[in-house]
Amino acid sequence: MTREIFREVDDFCRKEKSSHHWADNNNREGTFDSDCDDEVDYYPNCDPSVWMRSCDEEVITPMSGELRGVIPEWLCGTLLRNGPGSLKVGDYQFDHLFDSSALLHRFHISGGRVTYQRRFVQTDVFKRNHQAKRIVLTEFGTKSVPDPCQTIFQRIAAVFNPDPGWGLSDNSMISVYPFGDQYYTFAEAPFIHRIDAETLETKDRICVSDYIGVVNHTSHPHVTDDGTVYNVGLSITAMGPAYSVVCFPSVPCDTGSSNDKSMFDRASIVASLPARWKLNPSYMHTFGITENYFIIIEQPLAVSMVTMMTSKLKNEPLNSALKWHDNDNTLIHVISRETGALERTFIAAALFYLHIINQYETDKGDSIVIDICCYRNAKMLDCMYVDAMRNMHKNPDYSKLFRARPLRFVLPMTDKFTDIKPDAKANIFERIACARRRGDGALLVNPELICNLGCETPRHNPKYLGKKYRYFYAISSDVDIKNPGTIIKVDTVKRSSLTWSEDGLYPSEPIFVAHPKAQNEDDGIILSAAIYGKGRECDICLLILEAKSMIEIGRVTFHTPGAVPKCLHGWFTLEASQKNKNDDNNNI
Repeated sequence: MTREIFREVDDFCRKEKSSHHWADNNNREGTFDSDCDDEVDYYPNCDPSVWMRSCDEEVITPMSGELRGVIPEWLCGTLLRNGPGSLKVGDYQFDHLFDSSALLHRFHISGGRVTYQRRFVQTDVFKRNHQAKRIVLTEFGTKSVPDPCQTIFQRIAAVFNPDPGWGLSDNSMISVYPFGDQYYTFAEAPFIHRIDAETLETKDRICVSDYIGVVNHTSHPHVTDDGTVYNVGLSITAMGPAYSVVCFPSVPCDTGSSNDKSMFDRASIVASLPARWKLNPSYMHTFGITENYFIIIEQPLAVSMVTMMTSKLKNEPLNSALKWHDNDNTLIHVISRETGALERTFIAAALFYLHIINQYETDKGDSIVIDICCYRNAKMLDCMYVDAMRNMHKNPDYSKLFRARPLRFVLPMTDKFTDIKPDAKANIFERIACARRRGDGALLVNPELICNLGCETPRHNPKYLGKKYRYFYAISSDVDIKNPGTIIKVDTVKRSSLTWSEDGLYPSEPIFVAHPKAQNEDDGIILSAAIYGKGRECDICLLILEAKSMIEIGRVTFHTPGAVPKCLHGWFTLEASQKNKNDDNNNI
C-alpha cells in the first residue's frame, strides 16, 4: 500500500505540473519541453547551491543584524544550529553533503535584539584535514586522498593499524542536543562533541562506546521532560548485532552512586532487540518513544558489516556498505519501557525514512499512532551527492526520488481489533490507516497519507513528545513546486495545512517555541534560520513566524563575511530567568 501511495502521489503531481505554467530563473514564463535538452530546466525555482556553499570565515564575535517587524518581548534564549559547513579541503572537495565539515550557528535573542555567530566544530578529522590540506579519512560518500609522502608499504601498514575509532570519521554535523546544561553535536558515529553554547568553542570529544556497549548511535536522541536522554545504538553481541536503547539519566541513580558522575558515567542499556539480518543491521537515524514504549523501525536499508570491514581496505566510501533489500518489508517493533521486552512487531511495506514526526498512545491505550516522513526507497541519499545536486535541473526523475510524504501508521496493541483491508479503490486522500492479521498471525499495517506535501526535518511542540498531538511543522522536500523554500504547518486532525514562503529565501528546520501563557498546542512562534539564494550568498536571517497563523512577525538579517551554507537541525533553549517566569505563569 505504501508503494501505491507514492505512485498515486507521482501521478497527482504530474497532472498538477502539466496544468500550470512555471517561471524560470529569469522570471520568464515557460513550460517544460523535453525535446530541448540543452535548454530544459525541470526545476527552475529550486536553487541547490544553497546546500553546496562553503564557509570561508567564522564569526566568533557576536554580530548584530537588521530588524524588520518585531521580536516578541517574552522571547529570550539561544538557538543553536548544526549542519554542513564546508565542502572544501585545500584543493579537494567532498563528494557528498553528509561529508561537509560541521558548522555551528548561534542566534542569541535578548531584550528585542538578536546576535549571530558561527564556528566550525573542531573535530579530529577537521583538524587533520586542514593540517594536511587534503581529505585524510574516507567519509560517507567520499574517498580519502592518499598521503603523497607515504610509500605503498606504509599505506598498506596503515590499513592494518588499529585505532580506537575503527577509522570512523568524528564529523558530527547533523544535530545538537542538551545533556543537562551541556550541549553536544551528533552524527551517527559514536563520537559527540561538547560545545560552549555562548562562544561555540569545541570543549571536548566524547566516545559513547567508552561508557556503554554500543558502536554507534542515532543522530536524534530524545530528551524527556526531566532531562533524561534516550538514544538507540548498535551493540555487537555473541548472537550478532542488536539495537540497544541507552538511557542517560538526568539524576543520580538510587544505587549510592556519587552525584558528581556524569550522565555518560551513569548510562545503561534498558532494552535490546536482535537485528533480523545478522550481518546487515538496519540503518537507523532516529526512533520513537511514548509514555510506555520504545519504537524501533527496521527499514530495508541495511548496513553490510562485511562491506564495512572491507571498505577500509579498498578505501571505499561508507555509503558502499549500505544495502537496500527491495523485496523485504519494514518491521516496526514496539518495546516496553518498563520491562525492556518486545511487545509486538508489525509488518509494513518497504519504505525509507530519516525522521519520525511524533508518536503517541491512543486515549484507551489500545493502539499506538506513529507519523513518519517516508520515501519509497533510499535513493534520496544519492540525490545528495554534489554532482547530483549540481545536475538536478536536467534530471526529470530527481523530484520523484526526493518525494517524501508524511504517513500515519496505527499499531493495534490488543488482540481485539477489527481487521481492515486497505481499500484499493479509494484515492490516496480517502484511505485510512488500517491493520489486518495475516494467515500466519503476522500483523500487517498500511498507512494513510496525512497531507500531500513533501515534508522533511519535522518538529512539533516539544511538550507533546510521545503524546497525543495535533500540529507539526516542516520544510518542503518537493523540488518541483513553485517555491521549494516553503515552511509547512500540518493539522493532523483536519488533514489541512498552512504554508509560508518567500521567493529567494530558503528556511531551515522550523522550531516551535511555546508562548509563556499558551492555552493551546500551537500558541507560540516558529524560529527558522533562513538563507538567501543567488546574489545574497553571504546573508542569513532569523525568521519569526506566528505558529497559529504562519504569518511572519519579524526577522533579523545578518550580512556576514562570506558564504552561508544551509543548516540541518538545531535546539532552542530559553534563558533560565525567562524559563522560570514561564514556569511560574504555567503554575497560575
